[in-house]
Amino acid sequence: MLIVRPARTDDLDSFIELARSAGPGFTSLAVPDSALKARLAKSVQSFAADIDAPADHIYLLMLEDGETGEIVGVSAIKAKVGLNKPFFSFKLLKIAQSSSAANRHFDMSVMLLVNEYSGTSEVGTLFVKSKMRGTGAGRLISQARYMLIATAPERISDTLISELRGRVDKQGHSPFWESLGRKFFKMDFNEADEITAQTDNQFITDLMPKYPIYLDLLTDEAQEAVGKTHPDGVGARRLLEAEGFRFDGYVDIFDGGPTMAAPRDQIRTVKDSHISTVVEQSNMEPTHQALVSNEKVKEFRAVFAKVSFEDDGLHLSSNAIDALQLKPGNEARVFATRIGIK
Repeated sequence: MLIVRPARTDDLDSFIELARSAGPGFTSLAVPDSALKARLAKSVQSFAADIDAPADHIYLLMLEDGETGEIVGVSAIKAKVGLNKPFFSFKLLKIAQSSSAANRHFDMSVMLLVNEYSGTSEVGTLFVKSKMRGTGAGRLISQARYMLIATAPERISDTLISELRGRVDKQGHSPFWESLGRKFFKMDFNEADEITAQTDNQFITDLMPKYPIYLDLLTDEAQEAVGKTHPDGVGARRLLEAEGFRFDGYVDIFDGGPTMAAPRDQIRTVKDSHISTVVEQSNMEPTHQALVSNEKVKEFRAVFAKVSFEDDGLHLSSNAIDALQLKPGNEARVFATRIGIK
């Protein structure tokens, strides 16, 4: 059984291994080991904090193989972005071009540097080992974040966003960066990516153009990359869209990848999950495939399980109950679909 739980400081080696496997363009993991260690420590403090409003906190979740203890995936929630450093995006806009003398009337696409998502919460750092792809592991570690949000919505802002990696190859070549960013920053994509992950982003304020940029001035390859997702992130985008996230024309300033957004309380798993009393299964035939979590923050746990419902509550296997660190009679949060229905 795969179990989602809060990251611990002793997960550092596994966290480093996952970060090194992520590859170029995965900005949130493109940091030194010391930064990963600090992020783990901050997550531990965030889970332990007794708060009733969003703060400068990060909640790291690890996906653990319940049999071997191997860490096979990670995801995260940042409770509030743009507090300690600006959160920049390009906003895609249409402007009308018109000339009666030339008999020309058409629209042109432009990009404008903005920080309109400052103050929102962000879900990100979604990564699973390659051997786990296609097993449902990515969906579990992704969707578990929304169960945690539903458990403690007061810790999260009203709007959530997610930045998806844009088109960057294994050598760190980004067509969007080569056509635009390099001209203003005079550095490679990987170097800029590392600086933004490790600093306060002042270099972006200093060097990024302050005026609208016409998309038609970029190469065809760069224009094609705007708003497109890295091949490894296509599944993540589908998961976000299934939860109600939408692309509203904001893209990453380095690789042109899309930023998705959704109101917190309209996210499918947040809205449609519910609380039920745990009952240990006897001979009852499971009727639903469910994502189940406990109603805790510091000791949060989430698993996929086959369940059934009766008037007396949510029927779970003893293995699932133990994995969630619950007992019969405790409350659990459940998001369920009938077996055979996705």
